[in-house]
Amino acid sequence: MRREMGGARRPRRSRLVSSAAFVLALVTLGALWNLVFPSGGAARAAAGNPDPNDFTAQQVKSGAQLFAEGCASCHGSSGQGGTQAQAPSLIGVGAAAADFQLTTGRMPLKAPAAQAPAKPVQYSPEQILDLDAYVASLGAGPEIPTIDAASGDIAVGGQLFRANCANCHNFAGQGNVLSDGKYAPAITPATDLQVAEAVRSGPESMPKFATTQLSQADINSMIKYIQFLRSPKDPGGHGLGHVGPVPEGLVIFLVGIAGLAIVCLWIGERVKA
Repeated sequence: MRREMGGARRPRRSRLVSSAAFVLALVTLGALWNLVFPSGGAARAAAGNPDPNDFTAQQVKSGAQLFAEGCASCHGSSGQGGTQAQAPSLIGVGAAAADFQLTTGRMPLKAPAAQAPAKPVQYSPEQILDLDAYVASLGAGPEIPTIDAASGDIAVGGQLFRANCANCHNFAGQGNVLSDGKYAPAITPATDLQVAEAVRSGPESMPKFATTQLSQADINSMIKYIQFLRSPKDPGGHGLGHVGPVPEGLVIFLVGIAGLAIVCLWIGERVKA
């Protein structure tokens, strides 16, 4: 009886060993495949070229499919632009423009408006890269920049920001109102890369800055200054939203003047007594 039971168990153990060996072989084969034929960013890193603009043919193909499904109805089947929602041509805008619009959620546009507002992102990071690749393939344009804020000079960045950005975005980067229902959004919620992409691509009413106007070193310095604006120390007290003299004047009027009036009334009552 025991021999018969033992004999019945051996086939089961053999099947388990065979299954485990098969799974192990698949895992090993997959690892070897990734080493020999890396794709996307892994391929670029393995080749010593982590260029974010070094897109593959597969990314362009996948991006074309995503574009046809979610973008072509407004921007045209080949990115030539369309009349719906006054969608501009995407030929020659470059990967930086596509990446900025997609990572901030401004595209795809939900409804026509004076300008596209930031909203939750609709695509995964991989899908965004695919769309970047497709838009880049439509024509040469500003590429996704490589930033190094640590190398920037915060004093130089502050000067450049006040000279080129503060008129619209407020001296503290909190945004401002423009004409015709448009506005300059707050800069501080944006990522460092999105700031650099906006400088190069010029979204909405923002001008496009070429490398002859602002070098990459200049952008690094500006980003370092914007990093400071995200959490200023406010040595003088409460920041009051960092939106300028208007709230400061209101506080002076409501608190200061009202306080002086109360003190004057109190002194008058003391004199009468």
